[in-house]
Amino acid sequence: MLINSKLPAAFFILLAWVIMLPQPTLAQESIVERFSGTWLINEELSEDPDEAIEQAIKDAGGRVRKKWFGKKEKERYRGGPEDQEMYDRITYDDVLRISNDKGEFWFGYEDGFQRVFHTDGRTRSVGASELYAQGAQDFSFGEWDGETLLVEGRPRDGGYSIETYSLIDDGARLKAEFVINPKNFGAVIKLTRIYDRQ
Repeated sequence: MLINSKLPAAFFILLAWVIMLPQPTLAQESIVERFSGTWLINEELSEDPDEAIEQAIKDAGGRVRKKWFGKKEKERYRGGPEDQEMYDRITYDDVLRISNDKGEFWFGYEDGFQRVFHTDGRTRSVGASELYAQGAQDFSFGEWDGETLLVEGRPRDGGYSIETYSLIDDGARLKAEFVINPKNFGAVIKLTRIYDRQ
């Protein structure tokens, strides 16, 4: 029986190549699990959403209406059109619940509002009949950049949100950085929110 002398060398080269590939599974699973749980807004460490929106209005050349008596009411820009609800949720809701299952993430907000997206490269397709029957829907997708979760949201109004989530303070807090651009707003809103693990 003849043995091909090139086979062992090729086998060891392949084995060395496989061993040298990045092995994200254990580390990635660990960081994914650390994101899961219930998070409550830390208002002292977070930027004020109303002030961030007003800054965007000014940056776009608009004027902000001043309130002459007393303090301005909180969440004064909340409650736009129904197709912009996702912006309200990520900007104003105090509670964020995160869970995951093998690349599928679930973000839960107040009043039962939720977002489901994938970080494993799955594609999404919507048929014409489904779009006609259900109307436009919010859609999000995500990916990992090391230990940072990047999420892009596509709300029903046709605008977008770019969201960056990272753990800080040894995992006791979640930092969320938002770039929000409603379709007809005319300015980009930049906002950082900090959540405490519950």
